[in-house]
Amino acid sequence: MILVIAEQKDGQVNRASWEAIVAAQQTAEPVVVVVAGQGSAAAAADLAAAQVTEVVAIDGPGLAQYTADGFTAAYAQVVAERQPAHVFIAHTYQTRDFAPKLAARLDRSILTDCTAVKAGTPLTFVRPMFQAKLAADVAIEGPAPHFVTFQIGSFKVDELAKGSAPAPVVAVSAAVDIVRQQPDAPFREARQAVDLTQAERIVSVGRGIKAPENIPLAKELADALQAELAASRPICDAGWLPMERQVGSSGQTVAPKLYLALGISGAIQHVVGMKGARTIVAINKDAEAPIFELADYGIAGDIFEVVPQVIAALKA
Repeated sequence: MILVIAEQKDGQVNRASWEAIVAAQQTAEPVVVVVAGQGSAAAAADLAAAQVTEVVAIDGPGLAQYTADGFTAAYAQVVAERQPAHVFIAHTYQTRDFAPKLAARLDRSILTDCTAVKAGTPLTFVRPMFQAKLAADVAIEGPAPHFVTFQIGSFKVDELAKGSAPAPVVAVSAAVDIVRQQPDAPFREARQAVDLTQAERIVSVGRGIKAPENIPLAKELADALQAELAASRPICDAGWLPMERQVGSSGQTVAPKLYLALGISGAIQHVVGMKGARTIVAINKDAEAPIFELADYGIAGDIFEVVPQVIAALKA
């Protein structure tokens, strides 16, 4: 059995958690989903639409707000009771905080940032190495359960199998004895920061934008598309856009419905962060740019000539 730990906020399921469920469904094993915290009941009702065996909603004292202490204790109880073979989790910022702690508490192995799962006995997981220049097939040894986190964008939410009827939802009250942490300033900052992983449309700029004075042109296009504005690393390193808007191996990994790349060459460090997008559109005056090998649609032209025409067409 595969146990998927889903993430929610105010009753809304994190988009990446649906991807983790898709990964679990591809193993052909029974799937149980667990979600914790205030709002878990509403999130569990949404998760029950997936083709899973059961959804477990955990709430109780100490879980009103996320803390690694509280959520680790709650999840540890469910994992110990259900005894899954594997625990699948989307590799979000929250996962990075609690998952190693959870695996250590249960004295089990954890494999992070995987991009695929191969069915068989045992299950094999694909994990990029050396900035995604190589991919390793990894089979985890040691006693179950094995914890596995999946890179955002590795699985398509559209491939989610839905049940003919809602899965049963079980409400569980967790006994959380000690919570040593209090969510304070860092969590308030996180709420104000840009979470590109949740964006359905992204307009991203690269060196082809030439100067910070030209960023408003990309912003105008993003506004016309109701999209988030993002960038490759050189733009953020130069301070033209904040680091929170960086996409790539050292930034955020995204999987929007539309990714529009403006003046981005397509270096591997950037590609690993956006290759999971459903539709990729590239505009670059270099017709030989590597980004065109990945793009679904490409325009070999000057972005300063093409983008204003696109904006005008959208506004029309």
